[in-house]
Amino acid sequence: MTDTAVQPSKRTAHTSLPLIAGSSLAGTAVEWYDFFLYGTASALVFNQLFFPKADPLVGTMLAFATYAVGFVARPVGAAVLGHYGDRRGRRATLIASLLLMGAATFLIALLPPYSVLGAAAPALLVLLRLVQGFALGGEWGGAVLLVSEHGDRTRRAFWASWPNVGPPLGNLLAAGVLALLGAVMSEDAFLDWGWRIAFALSALLVIIGLWLRLYVAETPLWKQAEAAQSGGPPRLPVGVVVRHHWRQVVLAAATRFGENAGFYIYSLLVITYVTEMLDLDKSIGLTAVMIGQGIAVVTIPLFAVMADRVGRRPIYLAASVATIIWGFAFFALLDTRNTGAIIAAVAGGLLIFAAFSAVIGAFFSELFPTEIRYSGISLAYNLASVLAGSLAPIIAVALYSRFGTGYAIGAYLAAMGAISLVATLIAKETRTIDLANVDVPNTPEPSRQS
Repeated sequence: MTDTAVQPSKRTAHTSLPLIAGSSLAGTAVEWYDFFLYGTASALVFNQLFFPKADPLVGTMLAFATYAVGFVARPVGAAVLGHYGDRRGRRATLIASLLLMGAATFLIALLPPYSVLGAAAPALLVLLRLVQGFALGGEWGGAVLLVSEHGDRTRRAFWASWPNVGPPLGNLLAAGVLALLGAVMSEDAFLDWGWRIAFALSALLVIIGLWLRLYVAETPLWKQAEAAQSGGPPRLPVGVVVRHHWRQVVLAAATRFGENAGFYIYSLLVITYVTEMLDLDKSIGLTAVMIGQGIAVVTIPLFAVMADRVGRRPIYLAASVATIIWGFAFFALLDTRNTGAIIAAVAGGLLIFAAFSAVIGAFFSELFPTEIRYSGISLAYNLASVLAGSLAPIIAVALYSRFGTGYAIGAYLAAMGAISLVATLIAKETRTIDLANVDVPNTPEPSRQS
């Protein structure tokens, strides 16, 4: 049975692939806008407002540490929301994740600084960051499945790539809003209240994303799997994943190391590097990030078209090798202190990220059976985010503090690319897999009582 065979015979607006892809993109863009807004603000605002007694570099590391806390909560969100996504459906779970993220981000906009609340201010900041991370842990998996489980196998990578446009688009929006606010007001006004506007805007974006998600239908593959299981879905899907599909989780996560570490260095660490290590104006870093994110938004679907034609592994292999090389070229360009070279460095890095992102949605979906797919891909995705993405800015700042050169960070990035390369060489091509009948060799059938 093919993927298209399980689609409704009469298509409606609710099952239109462009509409479903658009709703997935809108939701991921909103959630990553919220998540990356915090990261960008960590480099520009939070290190001054919530950790003012630390020296600038230590304050930045502390701000990034609270940023990393959000990643710690992501596997928990992946397990909990993945559980409900497998048992209750993709659509309802995605609506819940969006509401959680929006509420946490809006409350950050209202949070008083250290000068008002003292130690309670960073404590509350960490709590809200945990809620953000929890919500994001279940977002990506559901958004990808909402598309891939509606689509046909011949263009699965293309359709599944649209949720992956959400991270660079959300980051682009976050950096753009902060840059605009910083340009139209004084630095004192921006630090005092201007940054709060960017967080408050999340409420409007959530309403838009929520409206779109309420409009789309549940995936036909999930409904088919639910109807076919006489005993119902697995009682604990994440338990089935951990016990019987852990090899797929580890392998998939490892393929993301270069992509995930690279993304946060190219789009987040670079702002700190430009402003504090190179002592240049913050607008240069923000401009470079916005241009690079714009390139990623455009090229992710293009790389996905290639992945549907040549397979997932060739794109992954090329991106992994490019990460190893660009780790050093990136900092060589930054250290020129030339604006054009800095833009080229970030644009090149995010182009590599786009190649990775074009493949991830389809590849991860093709590794797990429908009844545990939400839990499986969410765990794999967020495991990489914790081990690679969350630590990347902290490790990068620590390496620079120890060695005083960006090339130390470049070596770290190259190592992450090497991990992705090895994992990709081990992985098998999945382009021809039928999502309705995923066959994972050498693993027992999932138990309904797990």
